[in-house]
Amino acid sequence: KMAEKQEEPSNAQNGEPDNAEEGEEKKKKVKREDLPPFEIVTGERLPAIFFKFQFRNVEYSSGRNKTFLCYVLETQGKESVTSRGYLEDEHAAAHAEMAFFNTILPKCESSLRYNVTWYVSSSPCVTCADRISETLKKNKNLRLTIMVGRLFMWEEPEMQAALKKMKAAGCKLRIMKPQDFEYVWQNFVEQEEGEEAKAFVPWEDIQENFQYYEEKLAEIL
Repeated sequence: KMAEKQEEPSNAQNGEPDNAEEGEEKKKKVKREDLPPFEIVTGERLPAIFFKFQFRNVEYSSGRNKTFLCYVLETQGKESVTSRGYLEDEHAAAHAEMAFFNTILPKCESSLRYNVTWYVSSSPCVTCADRISETLKKNKNLRLTIMVGRLFMWEEPEMQAALKKMKAAGCKLRIMKPQDFEYVWQNFVEQEEGEEAKAFVPWEDIQENFQYYEEKLAEIL
């Protein structure tokens, strides 16, 4: 079932022709992605095909029912330590947002300050949003900025209430601009070995979609 789900973002959906070489590449990816539950992939980069499909800021996100979360975690104490990685829903048998708090940052030491930035393919569901609000209320030394590609079920009143609650708890919620997608591309997406890092190619409606979601978010908050 997992492998099937991994196959979902087919190249055809990304408007790219399938070719044999890419098929081989994909087989390897699917194998590597087939991880046991509760194993978190950190420091790895996500396959470009997933990025192009999942992070696309389209209005109708059919088939994009999985959250990819790229994070930068800066811990400030005597020394500042920065770590980064990515999570996706299946890696932890929980939503990626929950997985972050369960696994990457299970407890905040009171003597340290944490600055966390997430780049997420879509905004959190109600349950995850509530967990985020609770965690921020409990830990005053935690700052969280969430950059989202799309808004998830934003027309639902309970979703709007959950987003407002997150804001009240101190969470900064932003819609990803084209530059943010480029940042994720450069920092979190696998580049083919031996190649010069490929430049990020924005899709044609990237700017309009960003503005569309930004207006919606401003109305909700």
